[in-house]
Parts: sequence; structure tokens; C-alpha cells
Amino acid sequence: MGEIVNLRRARKVKDRRAQEAEADANRIAHGRTKAERRLGEATARLETEKLDAHRLENASPETEPRPSESREPEGS
Repeated sequence: MGEIVNLRRARKVKDRRAQEAEADANRIAHGRTKAERRLGEATARLETEKLDAHRLENASPETEPRPSESREPEGS
């Protein structure tokens, strides 16, 4: 005789394996290790600092120069 199989349990095992395979695919597609994230953050921070160091003046939104108002000559 064959082995008695609990169909509910077999279905759950099959579903878990499918979900695990999908999770592995997502980790490969979207995941980064902690070291990779830290390296990316550090690189971005260094690039920002390098760009800020090359600014000609330290302009904040409050101290930005106003655009010159163009006036048309009066009368014509």
C-alpha cells in the first residue's frame, strides 16, 4: 500500500516552498547587504561634501540674491 498523505499539510508545505523561492528571487533583485548600504551612504556623503567644498559662495535660500528686476524705460 501507498503512504497516507495529509493533503492539507502537503499543500501548506508546497505553498511555503513557493513563497521561499519568491522571497529568494526578491532578495537577489532588491536586496543589498548592510556593508553595501553603508558603503553607498558613505560614498554619497563624500560626494556631497566634495561638491559643497567647491561652491563659490555659501548660498542659503534666505540669502540668495534676488533676480534683477528689468525695468522698461518710461514713456514712448
